[in-house]
Amino acid sequence: MDETVAATLPLTRWQGERGTYHLLTLSGAEAEKIATHAAISRLEFGRARGFGSVKVMARIGETRWKTSVFPQKQSREWVLLVSRKVMQAEDLAAGDPVGLQLELL
Repeated sequence: MDETVAATLPLTRWQGERGTYHLLTLSGAEAEKIATHAAISRLEFGRARGFGSVKVMARIGETRWKTSVFPQKQSREWVLLVSRKVMQAEDLAAGDPVGLQLELL
């Protein structure tokens, strides 16, 4: 079964108490596919992962890394944090459109 999600999303800057974060927010059909994967995993393994997260292999440009996406409680969205290392490797800044591919693990 092909469990991949692809989208082009704006890179958002979020200022928190502990620092500044950059993230991509997935919604719509992409978010539904992740939510379905999470539900099937819960049924298979009998419990949800920490914070309801889903493990993924993320790819932006030529940079690929293993991480997780996290559900947003008040909406049907999922968030992927993008590290400074990835931003530097791909020459990204807040507001840039980012081509993202996720392999759901």
